[in-house]
Amino acid sequence: MLNIAELQQLITHLHEKYRDLDEGEVATYIPELGKANPDHFGICVYTVEGQEISIGDTGVEYTIQSICKPLAFAYALEDLGRDKTLMHVGVEPSGDSFNSIELDPVSRRPYNPMVNAGAIAVASLIKGENPEAGVGRFLERLCKATDRNLRVDQAVLQSETLTGSRNKAIAYLMHNFGVIDTEIEHTLHQYFSQCSVLVNTRDLALMAASIANLGENPVTGAEAFSVQYTRDVLATLFTCGMYNYAGEWAYRVGVPAKSGVSGGIMGVVNREAGIAVYSPRLDARGNSVRGIAVFRELAEECGLHAFDVFA
Repeated sequence: MLNIAELQQLITHLHEKYRDLDEGEVATYIPELGKANPDHFGICVYTVEGQEISIGDTGVEYTIQSICKPLAFAYALEDLGRDKTLMHVGVEPSGDSFNSIELDPVSRRPYNPMVNAGAIAVASLIKGENPEAGVGRFLERLCKATDRNLRVDQAVLQSETLTGSRNKAIAYLMHNFGVIDTEIEHTLHQYFSQCSVLVNTRDLALMAASIANLGENPVTGAEAFSVQYTRDVLATLFTCGMYNYAGEWAYRVGVPAKSGVSGGIMGVVNREAGIAVYSPRLDARGNSVRGIAVFRELAEECGLHAFDVFA
């Protein structure tokens, strides 16, 4: 990584370079997401020493969407352990769209926790005794990875619930094969609520930095994630985190990362930093166009690729 002054100069340059890039479209399949301002653009980096480097609209709130998936997976591992968690979800890249109605034909499990099927299976494992308790516990645990209180956007939650027929179909398919239990509506409420948590770009960078810092929030010192399972999360992020762009992302960027259809991308540079970019214009795969451009250039300039021989 560059030093702090050089990194601030670089992300300022990248923000100026890409802020007029207008390719891609704001997600509208969840109606509330279509209200996002397509011009919003923020970049934030948190080092494992707790230093923040940021530029742009890093305080603008948006729902976390699929970036909740690795966080929920971490908590399932902590609660249930690897063996029980992996009875319900695999760790293989699927190569298909994130919302495919598909299970592994051999195991009858979702391919991995970063696609919707896998995330719904994980939500079933951590949903708690009742809907309020399960969502509240998830929020409490996320707050340990930031230094502020988080909440669910009720309008987005309602929009997700009303338009979530595809996710409901996935849930009923998994129930048919015994992947999730009979409390299907409870599970879907947990999943939709997780996706509807409001965050900003600074929050995502600090969450990523907490993973990079062996599970400890580098600002508050709180244990946000168990160090025992950060390896599991990083491995699945690296191979499965960027939808059906994951292979090319690993090839060109080489940083464990997760994107969401609200426009965020969260990347983890292990033992060094967390990086987040927000811009709601998406490509055909559901990834932020500006976000990918920024990450690719950051990785090149800072030698972030996991296999970079010059790093």
